[in-house]
Amino acid sequence: MLNDTTPENAPDTAPGTEDRRYKVAILSIAHTHAHAYAAALQARGDVDLVVSDPEGYGEFRTGPGGRLVPSDEEAWSAWPEGPDAVIVTSANAHHRDQVLEAARRGVHVLCEKPLATTVADAEAMVAACREAGVVLMTAFPVHFAPAVEQLRTAVAEGALGQIVGLTGTNNGKLPGGRAWFSDTELSGGGAMVDHTVHLAEILDSMFGPPRTVHAVANRILWADTAGEGAETGGLVTLTYDSGMVATIDCSWSQPKDAPAWGGLTLQALGTGGQMHIDAFAQHVGGQGQWHPYGPDYDALLVDAFLDAVRTGEAVEPTGETGLRTVRIVAAAPESVRTGQPVTLERD
Repeated sequence: MLNDTTPENAPDTAPGTEDRRYKVAILSIAHTHAHAYAAALQARGDVDLVVSDPEGYGEFRTGPGGRLVPSDEEAWSAWPEGPDAVIVTSANAHHRDQVLEAARRGVHVLCEKPLATTVADAEAMVAACREAGVVLMTAFPVHFAPAVEQLRTAVAEGALGQIVGLTGTNNGKLPGGRAWFSDTELSGGGAMVDHTVHLAEILDSMFGPPRTVHAVANRILWADTAGEGAETGGLVTLTYDSGMVATIDCSWSQPKDAPAWGGLTLQALGTGGQMHIDAFAQHVGGQGQWHPYGPDYDALLVDAFLDAVRTGEAVEPTGETGLRTVRIVAAAPESVRTGQPVTLERD
C-alpha cells in the first residue's frame, strides 16, 4: 500500500528531535521483525522511511512519511542522494548481497540475525563494511533487555563469584507465514539457526567466544510441516577456556495455540550464587492471552543504531559480534553430523 506522504515531501524536522532527518530503507519484509522496526522508526518522528517488498508478501502499512515499494532498487533510489542507513530483513541467504551493496554505496547497515548462512559470507560482510568505513550492526533486540543487562552487570562485578555453568532456553513456535524460516537453502538450517543466535550473543557479551561447540538435534516436533532437512529441536553446548559450560535449548517446541511465540531464559551458576533471568517475564495473561509491557527492545535497538549512524561509530551488537555467533551456528550442524565437538576459529 503506497502512502500519499513520501520521503520527498516529508518535513525537514520534527519537534523534539535534532535538526536532521534520517533517511532509512528497510530492505525486504521477509523477516517479521521488519514490522516492529518500521513502527519503531516512525515513532521517533525524525525518520523518512521506505520499505521494499521484493518477495511480494503484500500490504505493509508504513504510516505517514513512509512508503512501500516493490523492489530493493526502488528503495535505494528513493532519495536523490540515497539513504543514510538500511535495515536488512530479508531471508538469511540474501543478507550478504544486500550488506555488500550497502558497503559499496557507503551506507550504514543494521542486519538481521544470523548475519549470514556461512562463516565466509559473514567475514566478507564485516570486511566490506570495515573497508568502506560504514557502521555494521547485527539485530539482536534482546541484547537491550533490562534482565539481560542485570545479569551482565552481576557477572562483570563478580556478584555471583566465578561462573561455572549456564543454562539457556530460546524456545518458540515453528515460524508461520514465512516458509523460508525452515527452508535450509534460504535460512541455513532450522531451529538451531533460528534460536541459537540470541543466547549466543548474550553469552558473547559476557564471556567472549567459546572454545568448542557440541550439538545434538532432531525432527520429532513439527516434522510434517518443517522444510526438508531442517532440525526442529536442538541442544547446543558451549565450552569455554575457563572450563565453564553453557547450554542452549534452541527448539521449536511451542504449540500452535500458545499465546506467545516463545521466550528466552538464562540461568547462571557461580561459586558465589546463581541468577535466573526471563527476558519476556513482563507480561500479564491467562486463558490463552499474553499482554507484554515494559521496554520495547526493537525500539531500543533502532535507537542505538541511529545513534551509531549519527556518530559513525558502531555499538554492540556489532557486525563482529554477529560474525562470532555465525561461527557458533555453523559449528552446530557440523557437530551433529560428526557427533563430536567442533573447535572454533578465533579472531
